Amino acid sequence: MKKPFFLLMAFCLGFSAIAQKKYQTQFESSGGKETPTYHDVIGYFQILADDFKEVRIVEMGMTDAGLPLHVVLFDRKGAFDPKEWHDTNRLVLFINNAIHPGEPDGIDASMMFLRDVLLKKIEVPENLAMAIIPVYNIGGHLNRGSFSRVNQNGPEEFGFRGNARNFDLNRDFIKADTKNAKSFQQIFNWLRPQVFIDTHVSNGADYQHVMTLISTQHNRLGGKLGSYLDQEMNPMLYEKMKAREFPMVPYVNAYGSKPEDGWNQFKDSGRYSSGYAALFSTLSFMPETHMLKPYDQRVKSTYALFETFIEVFQKDGEKMVEMAKADRMARKTQKEFALNHVLDKNQHSLIEFNGYESGQKPSEISGLPRLYYDRRKPFSKEVKFFDTYSDGLVIEKPKAYIIPQAWYPVIENLQRNGIRTEQLKSDTTIQVTVYHIKDFQTGQRPFEGHYLHTGIQVEKSQSALTFRKGDFIIEMNQETNRYIMEVLEPQGEDSFFAWNFFDTILQAKEGFSAYVFEDLAAEYLKQNPELRKQLEEEKAKDEELAKNAGAQLRWVHERSPWKEKEHNRYPVFRIEN
Repeated sequence: MKKPFFLLMAFCLGFSAIAQKKYQTQFESSGGKETPTYHDVIGYFQILADDFKEVRIVEMGMTDAGLPLHVVLFDRKGAFDPKEWHDTNRLVLFINNAIHPGEPDGIDASMMFLRDVLLKKIEVPENLAMAIIPVYNIGGHLNRGSFSRVNQNGPEEFGFRGNARNFDLNRDFIKADTKNAKSFQQIFNWLRPQVFIDTHVSNGADYQHVMTLISTQHNRLGGKLGSYLDQEMNPMLYEKMKAREFPMVPYVNAYGSKPEDGWNQFKDSGRYSSGYAALFSTLSFMPETHMLKPYDQRVKSTYALFETFIEVFQKDGEKMVEMAKADRMARKTQKEFALNHVLDKNQHSLIEFNGYESGQKPSEISGLPRLYYDRRKPFSKEVKFFDTYSDGLVIEKPKAYIIPQAWYPVIENLQRNGIRTEQLKSDTTIQVTVYHIKDFQTGQRPFEGHYLHTGIQVEKSQSALTFRKGDFIIEMNQETNRYIMEVLEPQGEDSFFAWNFFDTILQAKEGFSAYVFEDLAAEYLKQNPELRKQLEEEKAKDEELAKNAGAQLRWVHERSPWKEKEHNRYPVFRIEN
């Protein structure tokens, strides 16, 4: 016998009310004022995994805090296997939260979003698979208080930006100094998402917008996805968020100037999460809510953005899968790669910016002029957005790279990122291109545990070198070629060389005793009159060299057979086509 319709409706409404109460988040029960502790976050997702067969939680890798990373998987088809997802052309969405735990908006939005997907309040594409890291920076989340972000408007307590070792994890995606980053690289390579979202909260100028967005720089992303992002996806995201009453602007990168004068698109190089993801042909985004807005608005805008992405997936999800597949295949045969992109100030778009008038008034502390924004004077105007970058350095890929096995930190980093490596089976002499580091500048203060090199200049030479059994060959016929070029070409702004992986080659290990080398050097110059001529020419041009006997000996030593071959010789070698 069929139940009366009204009884069925009453049952459904009753179930919905019970479900909503059972799965209510701390954010909701506190009226949008609180965010849960780390253990409560994991506990909430565990309840969802226990109650819904579409959810599974896996632990993948360790963090500096001594606790493992959790990855929450959503799959209506119950596969929970990224390889199968890709084999069957599934769209993979990867959401990362709390890279900066003082910015917990994404945690609360993700909890409600996954719950509402499971309760069918949000309809998602049938082919969507989803992975969520609830809390990436566990150490920072455990360092809980209310004062670390002095200007932030809620929640009542939150975590700290630095991780357990005080690293900013959103600078660690290439160098991977932390256990967190090493684990993330493995997870990302396992998932190979077509879309990646890393949730944040912004500071800086005051304006009306609750949500701003960093879309990965489309010229750097390149390929079909880069064009689609610029011409189709970004316009859809902005249009749909405006319809949800959370009008967005690109991340307000207007430090040192007024936002109403316009700003440059943030250049997310590989050290940042979205820039790292783009190296693997992934559409990547950093939502940045505004820290001065009330916490409930910030979380709701992040939730609304998740809904907006789902709407875009409904329309273009299959197309994204095909474009990502095509771009990744194209990387295998691509001949040249662009690095170190440069802003093109000759091109800009116009965007609608809702701001507040700014001005100067005397400081109550110093009596000197200080900046302030007047919320009684809102305005809307079109501003210039400079969002085009051109190639800074274009390098032809080699047939392969060869790396001596002694440089195991480099090899391990490559392998975590899914790079296929092979080892020589016997000692072998190979004709290679050798880079010699000619010049570079180094920061005077440490940056995230490093003294980053910039302005790197190299000289190239050809040589037949003997490599040992067990040294590593990196064939350049891989989908990951873009990442390989970015990290192994020393002139790259986020290369392993720039991040100090090879600093030991920059210091000579052997010297000479001047009183002994004097005779050797004199004899060597007699045997090489061209070198003697060069020395005299240099002395004629350089008065300081002409006056300094020790400097002249060093000049000869640098150009002699006794100069150690390892000094300034970059230990990653190119096998050309």
